[in-house]
Amino acid sequence: MKEITANTYLKWFKDMFFWRKFEDKCRSLYLKQKIRGFLHLYNGQEAIPAGLTYAMNNSKDNMITAYRCHILPISMGVDPKLIMAELLGKKTGTSKGIGGSMHIFSKKNRFYGGHGIVGGQIPLGAGIAFADKYFNRKSVTLTLMGDGAVRQGSLHETFNMAMMWKLPIVFICENNKYAMGTSVERSSNIEKIYKIASAYGMKSFAIDGMNPEKIAKKAFFAIDKARKGEGATFLEIRTYRYRGHSMSDSELYRSKEEVTFFKKKDPILKIRNFILKNKWETEKNLYLVEEQVKKEINYCVEFAEKSELPSLKDMFDVVYE
Repeated sequence: MKEITANTYLKWFKDMFFWRKFEDKCRSLYLKQKIRGFLHLYNGQEAIPAGLTYAMNNSKDNMITAYRCHILPISMGVDPKLIMAELLGKKTGTSKGIGGSMHIFSKKNRFYGGHGIVGGQIPLGAGIAFADKYFNRKSVTLTLMGDGAVRQGSLHETFNMAMMWKLPIVFICENNKYAMGTSVERSSNIEKIYKIASAYGMKSFAIDGMNPEKIAKKAFFAIDKARKGEGATFLEIRTYRYRGHSMSDSELYRSKEEVTFFKKKDPILKIRNFILKNKWETEKNLYLVEEQVKKEINYCVEFAEKSELPSLKDMFDVVYE
């Protein structure tokens, strides 16, 4: 893996701060009814894409995930203004404004969704990995899911096939403690989710999801192993979301004290403090970075709002061929 340096941390800080503020802006636009339908925010989980993409080969590796999917494609290189346009239902969006917040795709950046069916992306990720193995592309597919999706039967079928065929895949559970409003403790006989993989002889690890460096190191191990043809790995990345499951979530299943406790572990605050502690940057310059990020996000909104709505013909051209 590439050496993790001061520049790595500075990039992580800017990226993670951008992702947080992007989601905050999405929330604001939703409350103004400029974004409609469903909206699942990523606040608190930003260390995951920071660590994963640092470990990936960004010229050929793939990613597929569930419906909390605005930030992950940005981390893969998708232009955020196109994602904002998609969220506002505009023709310039990643799915021509027809997919919405849960169906963001970019073939160019090897980001394959964005899937609204819980766990539906797990076998699809294995399918992408199978194609890569068949055509000897030496690519690895990162297949992300929430802790609720590990109760889906398709996960077990996919784990079995991935190990039998030694697919170049890394399965990743973003364990944010709640499947919608149901805690892991109430819905799973195995609370240590990473242990599920042991039934298939698959290597697995639990990782601190608030630390991008720890994520990057374990992800690199898993990706390198897959690329060598040594089969799949399952990573349980333990994180926490600071917003509700979606914008309609009243969050009655958790206390304010619990949320406050996890906000003290904020990955962005940790990175910021680490940079200042090591004197890699000044408080003033980090503030300037934050102000620049806010301007970039405002530009994304401006682009999206000025873009055209898709026509009826566009809908049929995109959905049918």
